[in-house]
Amino acid sequence: MSTIQSAQNLPKKQHFAILDGLRGIAAISVVIFHCIEFAAPDYHDNFVAHSYLAVDFFFCLSGFVIAYAYDTKLMRIGVWQFLKLRLIRLHPLIFVGAIIGLLAFVFDPFSNLYEQYGGFNTFLMFLSSVFLIPYPIVTERYFNIFHLNPPTWSLFWEYIASFFYAVLLFKIKNKTLWILTGLAALLLCYQAHRSTYLGVGWGGENFWGGGVRITFSFMAGMLVYRSKFVIRSRLGFFSLATLLALAFLFPYTGRFNRFIDPLIVICYFPLLILLGAGAKSLSQNHLRICNFAGNISYPLYIIHYPFLWIFLSYIEKTKPNMAEMRIIIGVGVVLLILLAQIVLTFVDIPIRKYLSKNVLINSKVMHNPKPHPVNV
Repeated sequence: MSTIQSAQNLPKKQHFAILDGLRGIAAISVVIFHCIEFAAPDYHDNFVAHSYLAVDFFFCLSGFVIAYAYDTKLMRIGVWQFLKLRLIRLHPLIFVGAIIGLLAFVFDPFSNLYEQYGGFNTFLMFLSSVFLIPYPIVTERYFNIFHLNPPTWSLFWEYIASFFYAVLLFKIKNKTLWILTGLAALLLCYQAHRSTYLGVGWGGENFWGGGVRITFSFMAGMLVYRSKFVIRSRLGFFSLATLLALAFLFPYTGRFNRFIDPLIVICYFPLLILLGAGAKSLSQNHLRICNFAGNISYPLYIIHYPFLWIFLSYIEKTKPNMAEMRIIIGVGVVLLILLAQIVLTFVDIPIRKYLSKNVLINSKVMHNPKPHPVNV
């Protein structure tokens, strides 16, 4: 049984722990998807074939949380302070991911791509990854706009969305936001029809698709918050995690994907956020799971891909059988989760503590060094 209630009475500093947990589920699904994508390139053979839509879920969560955190605060702290907060939140791990990507590219024991592209191009790729300047160059590896660490394509668009939020979106009335979001939904449907699916935005040949994806999902997340309604239900974390996983587990259907993808992004993901925001209180065990999943989600997302480049090089060179690759994927996902926790604890949090203390002008707007709920 669920009911729709006004969110006006929600505590101002409510922590949406279940949404944190769902973000973690989405991040893990992305890692598994990328692993299987290399082991079995045909999406029909990928049991989490729709996990590329996790990025749209991230974008929608981001719009929801940024509106929740800053709609009433941005005028007070100012645009520049807001953008610094976003840089402190996101960029330390972007830099860490670029370093890991550089090391994986240079020292990949199964590939000679570094020798082919040379030191100068590699340096340009590193600068591209650090400063998020698109530089698609490695045609042998899908022509990613940020080859050393491909997932940063979504952070590129996240920064653009944050900028437009600070200078425009937070000011506009809900009626205008509804109109813009409706137009963005139509553009998203067109993109899905044109590309046959929504797994676009990451490469030089589908770059603008990323802008289409974040334009809709970010504004939809804002509207979910601004609607001032939540869906109260007895659903707990595992029920909602299952509902989210169903979107990723939906079979890849070829020509019908152009209809399925927009339906999931436009209707299903905002509904899940409404359910997550209004879900029942968590037990302590479930709260710990959600906190852990939410905390490791961003570092896991941002550091995993360079290791997968080495996995792909290994596949190309040794041609392992599927049984061997299943073992590698299973062990690799666990190790990447552990590495994400280490990077979070010993790199990301200390750096953000230092930057928050020494870069922010007004101590009243300092972020908690722990990850902001669902703010990716």
